[in-house]
Amino acid sequence: METERSTTRRDTALQTFVNRLREAFEAARTSPDSDAALGRIFQALDRVAPRGTTAPERLPVCEHLPTAIAAVRTARPPFADLAEGFRAIEPDLRWARRASGGPHSSDNWPDGHANATILGSGGLEDRRDVSVGVSLLAPNVRYPDHDHGPEEVYLVLSPGRFQHGSSGWFEPGIGGTLYNEPNIRHAMASDDASLLAFWCLWMGGAT
Repeated sequence: METERSTTRRDTALQTFVNRLREAFEAARTSPDSDAALGRIFQALDRVAPRGTTAPERLPVCEHLPTAIAAVRTARPPFADLAEGFRAIEPDLRWARRASGGPHSSDNWPDGHANATILGSGGLEDRRDVSVGVSLLAPNVRYPDHDHGPEEVYLVLSPGRFQHGSSGWFEPGIGGTLYNEPNIRHAMASDDASLLAFWCLWMGGAT
């Protein structure tokens, strides 16, 4: 019976994070495309998937996490609450470098960034319908241009610049969002502060 419960109940801390992520997106500045994608994503997340089995791991760049999280505590409650919810689950995450590079990245990019999947393949909850994760950049790091098939919505919790398609660079700010349509080229960069952002990918509903 314990195995059955583990596939139908979400860990309390992880459920709190999901709730706070939903609340933060509801309070954020979003677009119709973002709203449509988030509707699909959070409807899928109402179904709890089996717990992940990936062992936690931190990288040296994670030394910037406490400062990044502390900076969000001065924001409005939905975003400050999300930062606290994330802080509770972060020790269980597996942080990793992006497997491949891309054009225009800064020289310090390889050791100056880390990504972690929270819900999805390799995350705290093993699922294939959506992927929810977090990216961290140390100060003054330029992430490479990249693209992917799934549509994506970012929620930004720090200063930092983003670019997608033919747009110029822009700064969403704490609580800002960004929608990336499938296969659009996009990138992000930090300035004097570290960059912390959550991303949600709709994987097409595959389970």
